[in-house]
Amino acid sequence: MSRFIKIELQKRGVSCVAELLEKEAPRTSAAVWEALGGGELGGEAQHAKYARNEVYTMVPRFGDEIGYENTTVTPIPGDVVYFAFSGGMLDQSFKADQGIDHLPGVIDLAIFYGRNNLLINGDVGWVPGNVYASIVEGLDVMAEACHDVWRSGSVGERLVYSRLTNRPGSD
Repeated sequence: MSRFIKIELQKRGVSCVAELLEKEAPRTSAAVWEALGGGELGGEAQHAKYARNEVYTMVPRFGDEIGYENTTVTPIPGDVVYFAFSGGMLDQSFKADQGIDHLPGVIDLAIFYGRNNLLINGDVGWVPGNVYASIVEGLDVMAEACHDVWRSGSVGERLVYSRLTNRPGSD
């Protein structure tokens, strides 16, 4: 049975549904699903500066270290991507702004809503991420809302992930 998650931009009242890629990214899918068993994951929404068409949030680390699987540096529209960052990898002012400067590391949960993305960071170079889910419903409205995060700003917006269990074909 497939497993699904709901991803929402709460302030804008928009959500989409993503199917976990359990065959392609079994460790990452399992870790995210397990973490969502304790309730939703989310935080302040941010729009990418370098990667292009990405909206993401940072959450405290969860589960065991996963490593790379089903990685990409060129995500496509609808990709849902997991990044694990050590505390020393992120800019100090960014960590302070996000309220994560006290953490030894964080998980970045991201969605990609448009084409021509490139995961490169001017400070550290290439930043591969694990594609662990694919948006199967609502990408069009989510893309419009994500573009609005870019144009209008992210202040007050939260990107939140939760299990979707009342869907036919889901656990």
